[in-house]
Amino acid sequence: MTRDGISRRVVADRVQWVETMLEKIRELPIENRDEFFADSRNALACESCLRRALEALLDLGRHILAKKFRRAVEEYKEIGPALAKEQVITESQAQLFRIMAGYRNRMVHFYHDVSDEEIRTICTDHLGDIVLVLESLKRWLRDQLHGSDSAV
Repeated sequence: MTRDGISRRVVADRVQWVETMLEKIRELPIENRDEFFADSRNALACESCLRRALEALLDLGRHILAKKFRRAVEEYKEIGPALAKEQVITESQAQLFRIMAGYRNRMVHFYHDVSDEEIRTICTDHLGDIVLVLESLKRWLRDQLHGSDSAV
């Protein structure tokens, strides 16, 4: 635990979880539409890994807000703007974070409206958005944990 309450264990766990889920998505045939849809398990795996990656990223953001800034957020969509207000991420990244939160909520609460094609499109066109936000959080955390012996 750092002096401001950020848990290195929580950070490392959430970062690893996001990276692992993204790698699992990349292992699937998302670039080849015919191959992707030839096996219905591909869309199911993508959806599960994408949702879990987003939840871990959102949990990491919430942890930073709670432990470093003593800010509680009630909804996932509040995390990005709150992180931007604290200058952890940029406004454009906050907007991406808000979109990701909305998409995660759609997958959980309106799963019946999210098509396999949409899942594939998100995974082919927008994984970089997740990486961008994750890398920004990691950079900020490295600055905060500067001098520590643990990598982020």
